[in-house]
Amino acid sequence: MNELGSLADLPADYVAAMREQNLVPLWPSLRALIPAGTPQPRTQPTHWAYEAIRPLLLKAGELTPIEKAERRVLVLANPGHGLDRMQASSAIYLGMQLLLPGEWAPSHRHTPNAVRMIVEGEGAYTTVDGQKCPMSRGDLILTPTGLWHEHGHDGDAPVVWLDVLDLPLVYYMEASYHVDGPRQDVQASSERGYAQGGVVPTTVFERSGNAYPMLRYPWKRTRAALEALAADQPALESVQVTFVNPESGAPVQNILGYYALMLRPGQQLRLPVRSPAAVFHLIEGAVDATIEGRSFRLAEADTCCAPGYSAVTLANPDRVKPAFLFMADETPLQRKLGVFENRG
Repeated sequence: MNELGSLADLPADYVAAMREQNLVPLWPSLRALIPAGTPQPRTQPTHWAYEAIRPLLLKAGELTPIEKAERRVLVLANPGHGLDRMQASSAIYLGMQLLLPGEWAPSHRHTPNAVRMIVEGEGAYTTVDGQKCPMSRGDLILTPTGLWHEHGHDGDAPVVWLDVLDLPLVYYMEASYHVDGPRQDVQASSERGYAQGGVVPTTVFERSGNAYPMLRYPWKRTRAALEALAADQPALESVQVTFVNPESGAPVQNILGYYALMLRPGQQLRLPVRSPAAVFHLIEGAVDATIEGRSFRLAEADTCCAPGYSAVTLANPDRVKPAFLFMADETPLQRKLGVFENRG
């Protein structure tokens, strides 16, 4: 194919005339917009060590009271996008949030979807549309688009969680905004109605009309499901479960997908090369992650990300204990758009 012309090939008066009419020639940028064969993502393989983040987050608690911060968060920014863009991938935002004993982060709702993966501590909770969701390590709590949510802490030690939002995409679409609200009245929780996979309350399952019937996914149940799957299918290579809506079986949110993965002792797992970018957060154990030839040793509470179309290998160096990872990716979005690819 012949090389395309550049902007420098055009007369200056012609370029000026186009710009005066808010016009831009396509051909100088065509190959950058639609590269040959495979996208060229800005997202870079990146590792965020919790050992380094934690003291900085606790220092933020000393420097900035919750009244001034509202949400006291350190953003896990991908250098490929520029740190000021505050995004981990094209559609994923990550942040480590701190809540100290006695603090309350006021109620609001916003258009971006969010989930909270609890990293450490006890005694805190998130109230979502009146449902109080206790926070324990490894729990996944949803705060979907448009739902009121607030955070409180009745315990005696710091609580930290990982925020995962589809903020970059919603912001790009010029659809991002929030609304402040009053403190919520706590209602009875529906969580117990979905406490066991494979069964649902008969009356509830007659399509409740609630788009998010389950808001808290306790880690103890997710972990047990992974262990049972590994025991029942010893030949299964990828011991992975998906967080789903218990009424529909669909992903819990519309844009990002969430999963939990268990690596058996000593296991090395090569993930299929797929189009969505992905985030990996280590809940228990240790993992060696190799992403596009770059290697990271993940300790507990560490996080890393992989661009789409990346070769990713995860290995558990412990020959005795399993390792457990929380994962987030852009699969639901890409499937809806018809651009999802699995290249094996």
